[in-house]
Amino acid sequence: MNAKPRPNHRIYIQILRRLSPEQRLLKSFELSDFVNQLFIHGLRKRHPDASPSEFHTLLLKRLDKCHNRNY
Repeated sequence: MNAKPRPNHRIYIQILRRLSPEQRLLKSFELSDFVNQLFIHGLRKRHPDASPSEFHTLLLKRLDKCHNRNY
């Protein structure tokens, strides 16, 4: 399987290495929040008619499937 070309990956890694530990931690929180919001948005698009309580239950079930029980 061929990997997708990532011409800016090297530059991205260089930028991350220049960040302070605090900045890297903040960036990881930012990216984590972005992924969570993207997950919720995608789930809502797939279940647009779910009531708020139904959606919350569905979200919790999906998150439970993602949870790594090794921690």
